[in-house]
Amino acid sequence: MEEQTQATPASGTPTPVPPHCGGDRESCAICGNGLGGELAFSFAYQPIVDLAAGRIYAHEALVRGPEGQSAASVLERIGEANRYSFDQACRVKAIDLACDLGLPERGGEKLSINFLPHAVYRPEVCIQTTLQAAHRRGLDVSSIVFEVTEGERIEDGPWFAEILREYRRQGFLTAIDDFGAGYAGLRLLADFQPDLIKLDMDLVRNVDTQPARQAIARSTVRLAQELGIALVVEGIETPGERDFFLHEGVSLFQGYLFSRPAFQGLAVADDWR
Repeated sequence: MEEQTQATPASGTPTPVPPHCGGDRESCAICGNGLGGELAFSFAYQPIVDLAAGRIYAHEALVRGPEGQSAASVLERIGEANRYSFDQACRVKAIDLACDLGLPERGGEKLSINFLPHAVYRPEVCIQTTLQAAHRRGLDVSSIVFEVTEGERIEDGPWFAEILREYRRQGFLTAIDDFGAGYAGLRLLADFQPDLIKLDMDLVRNVDTQPARQAIARSTVRLAQELGIALVVEGIETPGERDFFLHEGVSLFQGYLFSRPAFQGLAVADDWR
């Protein structure tokens, strides 16, 4: 079936609309239930730790197969036909599983959910299933962070910024993943300043021994500070990498040094202190 198109409010660029999307909140439920039993998946959760506060800041939901298989085993089965329903189903399942594991009782720890910007057509409509899931589980929307999925290229920066603005208006936190990887960089920050940026792990690796990476990292830290954006350093694997960023005033970290993703589980602070 030929896709419909509609103009985005930010740039006028035509954005494809899935054939089942009627642009209203009733038809949006189709996205939430569209997968049915077609594609089984679950989640592992990896903590983002706040070393200054000595606590877990958030848990990032990372898609896995139903028995803990790799993310690739699931994502390789996602295409144009099921991209929309998969994105919606991921949001709901990430919330439900985290709540089943006791997240609302964890003293303010947040849930970070990756999303597919190419699966969002009307932000104020497509967000409804997420809002309903959070309200149903008693999870405050301010404890949910939306970050762009790793590897997702953003050709239309203003449209992506429009999505993030709508999510913020609804009360969610927003994050840009892989900052410095080329497609989620300075141009996007000019359009929108998210609550968090996550420094790309390729810029983190061996930063304590490589002057060029140190210069880039210091510049990014200062940029985030000037814009009032919290910086998360991801991919930390060694004490040297951690200590470099601690010295630069960073407090939010994610990586194997602290905890590997826990399949259907939430890490606790005692795991990494």
